[in-house]
Amino acid sequence: MDLVKNDFIEFIKQRKSSRNFIYQKIGKETILNILECARWAPSGNNSQPWRVCVVIHPTVKRMLSELSEYGGIIEDAYVNLVIFLDLERGYDRVKDIQAIGAFMENILLGVHAEEDLGAVWIGEIIARKEEVNEIFKFSNDKFELMGVIAIGVVDEAREKTSEKERKRRLLDDFIDWY
Repeated sequence: MDLVKNDFIEFIKQRKSSRNFIYQKIGKETILNILECARWAPSGNNSQPWRVCVVIHPTVKRMLSELSEYGGIIEDAYVNLVIFLDLERGYDRVKDIQAIGAFMENILLGVHAEEDLGAVWIGEIIARKEEVNEIFKFSNDKFELMGVIAIGVVDEAREKTSEKERKRRLLDDFIDWY
């Protein structure tokens, strides 16, 4: 059991954001497996307040890319998952946003479990959330953009040239014991 636990902890620690992709098809079954991981995220009252637009079409990717300073990543990724908070399903804003965060992390872990795939969570696009809603013809009263997760086959050569040392704060920097 300890080996499995340690493998799982290492799996989590090895997940990283990938921003460089090779344009290569990702099968629908793989995308559905990743979303299957996401749907098991916890949510208050089991409200599951998420809505996902799976964007593969080049025209829709271009429209999204024009709304983000990371447009190149959005266009290079094979698929972009546009994640919304479904305001009608939610019941408590803070808990709903926490649930969406867990949902998105489960997506990132699901991608990490797939060989050769990588992903990055793009949050800066929420500054243009009303314009993103227009793309999908979503009412601002019913759906609130929470972010985009760009997914693709990792371009290992480009990743290595842009790779920075991965640093994390020491535990003592943010833990208080009582």
